[in-house]
Amino acid sequence: MADTALVQTLDYILNRSDASTIEVIAEAVVRRRRDLSVFYAVGNFGDPQRMAKEITERINDGIGAGIEGMRDSVREMIIRIVQEHAPELNDKQIDELSNAWLPDSVMRDGTNKSEQIPSDVLLSMIEQFISFSNGAMKESVDEGLRAEMGAWPQRYWKAFPPVIRQIISDYLKDKVTEKEFKSKIVIALGIS
Repeated sequence: MADTALVQTLDYILNRSDASTIEVIAEAVVRRRRDLSVFYAVGNFGDPQRMAKEITERINDGIGAGIEGMRDSVREMIIRIVQEHAPELNDKQIDELSNAWLPDSVMRDGTNKSEQIPSDVLLSMIEQFISFSNGAMKESVDEGLRAEMGAWPQRYWKAFPPVIRQIISDYLKDKVTEKEFKSKIVIALGIS
């Protein structure tokens, strides 16, 4: 039995799309492949059910200890997971990650937690920034971003949290492989 959405999508691509639509679809496919490779590159770490179950168990265990006890339990779990999946990170980087994943209502830099950029948006920004920095971005995409945002690479760089900037810098300077880069980004963004 065929997936109805797939059949409709293929029909649209094959019978009703023009050249500009095909370009947009091709970009979407490239992005989706890249997203999937990021998630599969980290193996079991990308299993949301396993992560949800583990977090639920920890929270249930921590309820008796109160809110601070729960926060401590979750922070310990975060540190353990980071150490397990990214042993090359130092204590300062691990602390930055745990604070990014489990911040107080007001962050150390004075910004409100609600002002943070969502992980999926950050991932897209990182992909665009890397594509641009490596010279792989299509000129039309760069022009579109510049028309919308002006000097978008500088704006993106300023918007990235310090730990993301460091990971990007290491990757662009060939200090880490692409697989290590993807793994660190997934950990830093808290994507499960």
